Amino acid sequence: MKVLKFGGTSVGSSKNINKIIEIVKTNQEEKQIIVVSAFAKVTNLLLEAAQLASIKKTAYTSVIEDIKTIHNQIISDLFTEKDKNEVLKFVNVKLADLKSILDSISLISELSAKSEANIVSHGELLSSFVIAKALQVNHIDAERKDTRELILTNTNYTNASVNFEVSNRQIQDYFKSNKTKVTVLPGFISSAENGDTTVLGRGGSDYTAAIVASALDADVLEIWTDVSGMFTANPNVVPQAMPIEQISYEEAMELSHFGAKVIYPPTIHPVLKKEIPIRIKNTLKPEDAGTLITKTSKDKKNPVKGISHIDDVTLITLEGSGMVGIPGFSKRLFETLATEKINVKLITQASSEHSICIGIDDSNANLAKIAIDSTFEFEILKNKIKPLQIEKNLSIIAIVGDHMKSHQGISGKMFGTLGKNNVNIRAIAQGASEKNISAVIAAKDVKKGINSLHESFFKNNNKQLNLFITGVGNVGAKLIEQIEQQHEFLLNNLNINIRIVGLSNSRQMIFNDEGINLSSWKEQLNNGSQATLEGFLEQVKALNLRNSVFVDITANAKVADMYAKYLKNSTAVVACNKIASSATYKKYKELKELSRSYDVPYFFETNVGAGLPIIDTLNNLITSGDQVHKIQAVLSGSLNFIFNNFTTETEFYDVVKQAQLEGYTEPDPRIDLSGVDVARKILILARESGIKINLEDIENDSFLTENNHKADSVDDFYNSLKTDANHFKELLKSANSNNCQLKYVAELINGKAKVGLKEIPVGHPFYNLEGKDNIVMFYTKRYPEQPMIIKGAGAGADVTASGLFADIIKIANN
Repeated sequence: MKVLKFGGTSVGSSKNINKIIEIVKTNQEEKQIIVVSAFAKVTNLLLEAAQLASIKKTAYTSVIEDIKTIHNQIISDLFTEKDKNEVLKFVNVKLADLKSILDSISLISELSAKSEANIVSHGELLSSFVIAKALQVNHIDAERKDTRELILTNTNYTNASVNFEVSNRQIQDYFKSNKTKVTVLPGFISSAENGDTTVLGRGGSDYTAAIVASALDADVLEIWTDVSGMFTANPNVVPQAMPIEQISYEEAMELSHFGAKVIYPPTIHPVLKKEIPIRIKNTLKPEDAGTLITKTSKDKKNPVKGISHIDDVTLITLEGSGMVGIPGFSKRLFETLATEKINVKLITQASSEHSICIGIDDSNANLAKIAIDSTFEFEILKNKIKPLQIEKNLSIIAIVGDHMKSHQGISGKMFGTLGKNNVNIRAIAQGASEKNISAVIAAKDVKKGINSLHESFFKNNNKQLNLFITGVGNVGAKLIEQIEQQHEFLLNNLNINIRIVGLSNSRQMIFNDEGINLSSWKEQLNNGSQATLEGFLEQVKALNLRNSVFVDITANAKVADMYAKYLKNSTAVVACNKIASSATYKKYKELKELSRSYDVPYFFETNVGAGLPIIDTLNNLITSGDQVHKIQAVLSGSLNFIFNNFTTETEFYDVVKQAQLEGYTEPDPRIDLSGVDVARKILILARESGIKINLEDIENDSFLTENNHKADSVDDFYNSLKTDANHFKELLKSANSNNCQLKYVAELINGKAKVGLKEIPVGHPFYNLEGKDNIVMFYTKRYPEQPMIIKGAGAGADVTASGLFADIIKIANN
C-alpha cells in the first residue's frame, strides 16, 4: 500500500492534475491513498476572506468569486460538459455555505478559531472532490472519503492535536472494509469529539498523509511537490544545489527546521516510529528519482548532507558577571520566553556562565526585550547583569549530516570557509551529536555564506570566482578574451567557473552580479556609469559575492593604494601593476601581512617577467628552505626588444617608437628606458628572497643622457633621443667592437642590487637572448654553480594576460 500526498502546486492547475492522474495510473496494481491539499492560492484567499469579513469589509464577496473562478477554470479544463455539472454543483453548494459563514462573521465582527477552521477547510473539501471525480472519469477505481470521519483531535481548532488511539482505529476500520483501489482524502482537516471541524496547522496535509501511512503500516509515504526531492541547499540561493538521493529521518528534520520547505518536520514523526520510508517526488517530473528518507543515512562518503538557513533572526544576549556561579538565570530566562509563547531557535552559553545567547524570530524581538527586562529588572539596576543586547537583521546558517561526528575538522572547515569570505560569525551552536552545526551571521551574507559552504563541502561543485577588473587596455582586453575562450574548458575539466562581474576603465564602470556578457563588454562599458576608485570598491562590497578577486591591470599609483582596502574586505588581489609591491618596504610588508591575516591571496606574478613563473619559482625555492645568493637577469622585454633591434642600420629613436607601438613599453617609454621598471622588478625579487630593501637602495647605472633625463614630456623625450642619436650609436659601436651584445641587466648579489646596460660576451647565457625575451638566473645554496634558469617572452599583451590568468586560476585552486 502507498500513501501519496499532492501539495498545492501539484494541484495548482488542470495540467498538473492530469499529471497526478498519470502517476496514479502507473501504480494501479497496488492500493493507493491520495491525500490532497487545496488548490494553489485558495487557502490564502480563504484566510483573506475571513479577515475581511471580521472587519466588515464586503470585499470578501469578491474573494469568494476569485475562489470560484479558480475552481471553475480547472473544472472546465478537466471535464466534458456531461461530467462537469455534478462537480460545479458541489462547488457552488460549498461556496454558498462558505458565504453564509462569512456573512455571519461580518454581522458580529468576530472571527473565532472555530470559524476560521471551518472556513479554511473548504479548500481541501473542494479540491478532493474535484480530483476524485477526475480520477473516476479517467476510468480509475477511486472514491473520496472525508478525513474528518477518520482523524479525531482536541478542540484547538486551528492547530489541533491528534488523538492517535482513536484516529488509528478509525482509519484501520475504514480501510479494512474499503475495497476501492484509490481513495482520495482531503488533507489538513480533521474533527473534534463534538463533531466540529478542526485543522492540523502548518504542514497539515503532509501530517494527514503521515498519520494515515502510520496507521496502515504503508509500504511508503510519497510526498509529491514541485521539486525533485530535498536538495543539498535551496536551489534559488545556490544554483549548483543537487538533489539528495537518500537521507535519514533526523537529517531531513534538521534540514526542514532550517528552512528546507519540501517537508514539514512534524510530518516525519508518525512514520518515524514505524520506520516507513518517505520519498519526495516531483509531480512535474515524475521520472526523477527524488529523495528517499529512511531510518539511517547510507552514504558516508560525504558527512554533510545539506546546508540550509533561517532568515529574520534576532540575537538576544544576557550577560554579566553577576550570572557566574549563580543557578537559575537560564531557568528564569526560558520561563519568561515560554510565558510569552516565544520560540527559541538557537541557544549558546559560554562555559564561564558569563553570558547566554538566544536566537528568536525578528517579529518577537520587542516583546522578548520587554519581558526579559522586566524579569531581570533588579539585576540590571544593581549592575549584576548588563542591559539586554539586541541584534537584528541576522540569519542562522547550518550544515547537517548524521556522520559529521566521525569526521574530524568539519566545524573548522565550515568556519574557515566563512572566514575566508569575510562572513563574520556572531554565535555558534553545536550539539554533542554533531548532526547540526549552526552559526548566526548577518542576513546580507547568507547567499555568499551558503554558496561558499556548498562549494567547500560538495566536491562535484564548480568553484565560482567573481572577477572585478580595473584596466581594460591591451592587456585587459586580452585577459577578457582568454577568459571567454577558456570558460568551457575550465568548467568541464577543472570545475572552475570564472565570471567577470565588474569592469572599469578610467571613465566608466559596469557591474552584473550574474556575470557580464563578454561578447559585448566594450559596448556595455561605453554606456556604463562614471568610474571612481572608491565607487568601484563600494560596489564590490555591496555585491558581497564569494571568492571575489580584484584584478589591477593598470600602472596607476592610486589604484595600487586601494589594495589594502580590498584585502581587508577579504577580496583577493591580482596585480600586474608593480607600484604596490615596489613601494616602500613598509607598504609592501603591510600588504603581505594583510594577505596572511585575512587569509586572502595577493598575487603579482606578472610584476616580473609577464607570464613567466619567476616569482612563483623563487617562492618555491625559499619555502622549501633554499637560500638565494645571487640573481642575474634581463628583466625588461621592452629593453631587450629595443637593443636586439638596434643596429648600425637603424636609429635608436625609431626602434624605441616601434617598441611602444607594438605594446612592449609603457605608454611613457621613459619608465622603461630609465631603468626604473627594471629596478622595481629586481627590488620585488629581492624582497621575495627575504631582503629588506627599498627602491633608493638600488644602484641604477643609466645609459640615457642628461638631456634625455631632463625631458618634460614623452614628445620632448623622443626629440631628445633624436638629438642624442650619436650617444646611442657609440654604445652600439663599443659593443660591436668587443664582439658583445648590449643587454640591460639586473643583479642581486649578497643583498646588494643594481641595474644597468652591459656588454655581454659570446657564450654568456644572455648573449643570444632574442626579441622581447627575459631571462633570470638564480644562484642558490642548491644551485651554486649551474644556476636555475627561467627564460621566455617577458613582454606583450598576450603573455602578460596569461600570467594574470594563471594567478586567477591559482586562487581558484587555493
